[in-house]
Amino acid sequence: MSPTSNLPGLPAHGHVTFLGAGPGDPGLLTLRAVEALARADVLIAEPDVLDVVRVHARGGVDTPLRQQADGTSEGAQVPSAAPAEAAANLVMAAARGGKRVVRAVTGDPGLDTDAADEMLACAAEGIPFEVVPGIATAVGVPAYAGVPLRDAQGTDVRFVDARTASDRCWSEVGASDGTVVVSTALDSVAAAAGELVSAGRKPDTPMTVTVAGTTTRQRTWTATLGTIAQVLKQAKVLPSPDGGRPVIAVVGERSAAARRDQLSWFESKPLFGWRVLVPRTKEQAASLSDQLRSYGAVPHEVPTIAVEPPRTPQQMERAVKGLVTGRYEWIAFTSVNAVKAVREKFEEYGLDARAFAGIKVAAVGEQTAAALIAFGVKPDLVPSGEQSAAGLLEDWPPYDPVFDPIDRVFLPRADIATETLVAGLIDLGWEVDDVTAYRTVRASPPPAETREAIKGGGFDAVLFTSSSTVRNLVGIAGKPHNVTVIACIGPATAKTAEEHGLRVDVMAPEPSVHKLAAALAEFGARRRVAALEAGDPVTRPSERRPGARRRRAAAP
Repeated sequence: MSPTSNLPGLPAHGHVTFLGAGPGDPGLLTLRAVEALARADVLIAEPDVLDVVRVHARGGVDTPLRQQADGTSEGAQVPSAAPAEAAANLVMAAARGGKRVVRAVTGDPGLDTDAADEMLACAAEGIPFEVVPGIATAVGVPAYAGVPLRDAQGTDVRFVDARTASDRCWSEVGASDGTVVVSTALDSVAAAAGELVSAGRKPDTPMTVTVAGTTTRQRTWTATLGTIAQVLKQAKVLPSPDGGRPVIAVVGERSAAARRDQLSWFESKPLFGWRVLVPRTKEQAASLSDQLRSYGAVPHEVPTIAVEPPRTPQQMERAVKGLVTGRYEWIAFTSVNAVKAVREKFEEYGLDARAFAGIKVAAVGEQTAAALIAFGVKPDLVPSGEQSAAGLLEDWPPYDPVFDPIDRVFLPRADIATETLVAGLIDLGWEVDDVTAYRTVRASPPPAETREAIKGGGFDAVLFTSSSTVRNLVGIAGKPHNVTVIACIGPATAKTAEEHGLRVDVMAPEPSVHKLAAALAEFGARRRVAALEAGDPVTRPSERRPGARRRRAAAP
């Protein structure tokens, strides 16, 4: 959408979208927000939400506020201005220059006084703007903490920003019997509780305090106005060096604090807050990482295998030409990488999915089938049971010279693939062109910080999806710490892990990455239940390592 002009003859202005990014969970962005971000020329976002919104912006979008903080920005420079003033100056400069600007703030822009001032400045200069509401932090965080703000009796709800609240404000909320939602800092929670008691609230009034709400670092404490200071002290929660991170406290007799055990849906997820190492590329790990996030985990993708073309491409070239000229009855894909290799070769020759006409296509599992469908090819055969070469063979029909005019199968695969499928197809009467479509080599080592976390117990779990991922991860990053939960996709992978001195804690019931993630979630759920039944705190595996408790005690 092009910049908007005012009246004819007047200079064109840009456009500003004031966008609420919500309290922290990227999934809380609205569809309208995603649309606005995709069209932005300039993105000016508060540091807390930059990573949340930037993933939806188009490539090459300008982020001058981030650049200015790094000392590398070009153009409008306001180094002496306060952060809010700097953002306002950048918004106006970009809009005057005809740019489409997105100004992203935490929570909802309607509750942000700086955003309101910027809207007034746009209005004064005739710069068109719009507001995309977001979920307010004071509303979203209690919902994620399992603390409903109203009950069937229609409890009054009042919102207080402790940083700007006057004595009159404290007196009013203290005199009421409704629910009070206080936005404050971690090191000011006790002071806010004291203000409410001084204003007339009883010391035994229930209170919940939530830090890092709606993110996988969220943590909630339940206490009363009179005991919250002691509860936080016993939990060894210390204020952060920058003066305290924003927290949301909910106070009230009917604020559901007493029922939080039943209503805490977010922090009770089976892998809540677990850092899970996924030794796969981003392309391979996308759906797996999404599944882990649904369990509350924080996936960290580390490629252990790099894919390269075969050293001698002539065999692959002959096979693709044979596929077009009718040499094969079947083509069998045993991995997403095999699909990608054939697709790239097709594109090199100017071919597309129509070249598969008249050829039966087999896929080893759901992910490989999905890659084929994305290519425009619907597989004729996918294992009905185990998603593996053995499972594919169980469903593969034997060669029948009456019904099969051609007896040959094209099998594009990795250079290190096993011979299970080849041998099985031959036993069924088929001739097999076993072709190296790509080579798998060990990936480059991950950053030093990741290697240290692997060896030092910084990860709560690691998912091994093949024997090669075990060997390569140990080779490029070192052996995972003994507190790390080891989850393997099958017996062969588990055996390799044990050969490398690892204790296998979880094994998938069948060789599927999604079944593996589900098995890890079940392990986490059992572990959580056992801790609760024993009256122990629910902790992550990484918190058992020496020094972890001390590090966790610092600001969340």
